[in-house]
Amino acid sequence: MKALVYDGVKTLGFRDVPDPSPRDGEHLIKIEAVGICGSDMHAYLGHDNRRPAPLILGHEGAGTIAGGPKDGTRVTINPLVTCGTCQACQSGRDNLCPDRQIISMPPREGAFAQYVTMPEQNLIVVPGHIPMSIAALAEPLAVSWHTARLALETLHPSMDRRALIIGGGAIGLAAALALRAMGITQVTIKEPNEMRRRFLQEKCEQTAVEEAKGSYPVVVDAVGFATTRAAASAHAAPGGVIAHIGLGEDTGGLDVRRMTLQEISFVGTYTYTMQDFRDTTHAMFDGRLGALDWTETRSLSEGSAAFADLLSGAVATPKIILDPWN
Repeated sequence: MKALVYDGVKTLGFRDVPDPSPRDGEHLIKIEAVGICGSDMHAYLGHDNRRPAPLILGHEGAGTIAGGPKDGTRVTINPLVTCGTCQACQSGRDNLCPDRQIISMPPREGAFAQYVTMPEQNLIVVPGHIPMSIAALAEPLAVSWHTARLALETLHPSMDRRALIIGGGAIGLAAALALRAMGITQVTIKEPNEMRRRFLQEKCEQTAVEEAKGSYPVVVDAVGFATTRAAASAHAAPGGVIAHIGLGEDTGGLDVRRMTLQEISFVGTYTYTMQDFRDTTHAMFDGRLGALDWTETRSLSEGSAAFADLLSGAVATPKIILDPWN
């Protein structure tokens, strides 16, 4: 099969690799659409030692089951593989499973390829009216759905229902969509890239600004750099919540003194539970998250150029989807 392989810092090779073989309880999935995630970019830049080269990246995939009794079934992939038996899994917090694995991280190769293998419990059937380019958004949307749920569960009921999202990429936009689906009608996205900000305003009908003013009961940091954490600390209202999901860099930025004195809650979030993933797909399929038409599709063979364009800030759309077959 053809795959896009991370070979080293800022180096991706499109080449033939061996086809994967399903283990017991797994299906072979023909990948028809796979999104580029911020974590893929971190690996590409050499900032993620959990993803050593050579490795097939990509975990936002959708496609069809190839072979077996369910051959041809259209599915989207929950890439987080958990044990199912530990206390975290048994309590519905399977995203905290100590033995969790995710495709695009050893020992599981990722979905920047024509085929990948996945356990059956990680597959959600996709209705026929949903394009695969949209079905591939289930994973990033689930990340933000989980974030929004945790933030609102933490927010005191007396607080106003307003939110600031820092970062207008796919996770930030998805957080805005999730919060709106959960009843937060006033959502502002802070996005410094003028081209993307205009896209968010005109195509996605979002309130997007270069610089935010004032305080917000909910602040979602969808970037995760010291500068964005500093902004989150500054804009969080007294008694409010900061939900931090970005993994840009490890340290710096939080104003711990202000957070302590103003009783601002901090929620770190990572991935999603299986229930969050299911809830997200239901919201996608019934239209509660909007048209989800804010992607552009390129060939997997053009993946290296797509990464370079994302790095340079030359991409207005929040998400690039790669097609392994064109």
